[in-house]
Amino acid sequence: MMAEKNFTMNPVGVIRSELVDLDAAPRQGYEGAPEAWLELNADMAQAMDGLVVGDMLMLLTWFHLADRGVLQVHPRSDPNNPFTGVFATRSPDRPNPIGLHRVTLLEIAGMRLRVAPLEAIDGTPIVDIKIAFAPSDG
Repeated sequence: MMAEKNFTMNPVGVIRSELVDLDAAPRQGYEGAPEAWLELNADMAQAMDGLVVGDMLMLLTWFHLADRGVLQVHPRSDPNNPFTGVFATRSPDRPNPIGLHRVTLLEIAGMRLRVAPLEAIDGTPIVDIKIAFAPSDG
């Protein structure tokens, strides 16, 4: 069976954050990333059913400003590190620039979710939200 060559993803929402400059954003959430709001599309209301404040979530985003032609990087943008394939790094520049963020749900306000920490910049499309695995689920 052949895999599909192309498929369509539709954003479920967008990130609203004080981070507006890629160069000023932390590389990882735990490196000082602020709180942010996830503004979900109106048709996603039923998908939010069951979420509660305090949940740990896995947020998938689309790094819309990423360079999709990059296959190797110096990890952490440090030229002292040898070139490494992007599949062995967390570089946002990659063939399919999907971001993966572990965040805590702090507040639910209508179609908006306040989460932290989140290093993605304002305007980043949200691909999906999943409840995070507990350590015992592994």
